[in-house]
Amino acid sequence: MSPAPDIRIPLDVPPEEQERYRENFRKITHGTGRLMLFAGDQKIEHLNDDFFGEGIHPEDADPEHLFRIASRARIGVFATQLGMIARYGEDYRDVPYLVKLNSKTHLVGTSQRDPLSSELHNVGQVVDLRDRTGLSILGVGYTVYLGSEYEPMMLYQAAQLINHAHANGLITVLWMYPRGKAVKDERDPHLVAGAAGVAATLGSDFAKVNPPKKGGTIDAALLKEAAAAAGRTGAVCAGGAHASVPEFLQQLHDQIHLGGMVGNATGRNIHQRSLDEAVRFCNAISAITLDDASVDEAMKIYEGGR
Repeated sequence: MSPAPDIRIPLDVPPEEQERYRENFRKITHGTGRLMLFAGDQKIEHLNDDFFGEGIHPEDADPEHLFRIASRARIGVFATQLGMIARYGEDYRDVPYLVKLNSKTHLVGTSQRDPLSSELHNVGQVVDLRDRTGLSILGVGYTVYLGSEYEPMMLYQAAQLINHAHANGLITVLWMYPRGKAVKDERDPHLVAGAAGVAATLGSDFAKVNPPKKGGTIDAALLKEAAAAAGRTGAVCAGGAHASVPEFLQQLHDQIHLGGMVGNATGRNIHQRSLDEAVRFCNAISAITLDDASVDEAMKIYEGGR
């Protein structure tokens, strides 16, 4: 395992919240500076498409499946909406949470209208829930669709929530997705790097980006430009659609060691499996992300459940 990096505290974190920020960052990264984010925000984003149907384990039909996984697996943080945490958090008090503050469905396509995803809740409501309940709410997240005609509003909301989150000692993750009629290729490496750079200018702690493609092919080395553009903002890769376990783990290993990413944000590839398999898969992902495990070592964890 790499030595734990020093935790840089942004200047927008006030003195009275610096220790909370430091501890939240340590918890969310297990002291490694790397992030294993278990994404459970898709019940709005993709409606029930990700939770019911062919190839999806029946356990995934129940929203509580997400919380069961998050409570048993080794993760950095579980990202979902505030309402879900309010409904299930009492039974899963030890789960480390990140509140996704905006979401939209996929019913209105880009061909009909450029994407717009505005706040569902604000940071103040997150802080209120944290302080009243004592839940382990460590951070907040927000999606920005760069290139949308509604980009200015989303950039403003993202900037404000980062400032407010840091003022309350919370960690921030921005989902940075180029999307809209003005965007010709969402996965262009240069554009993905630009999106990571925007997250840096907004002061986010982490930026979630889609793996870039060139000529239709994913190559982890293409991520180097995004890692450089992100600077002190840690760039992590989205997990994407369902993939085989060896393929996923190899891609993740390459994203970190060839592309310079500092982790992953994975949803469907985890929760569409049975609880037992999802927990083993989470632990394999965390071994690569947090422990610098090899793909073979991670596969043994997945196969043996250690």
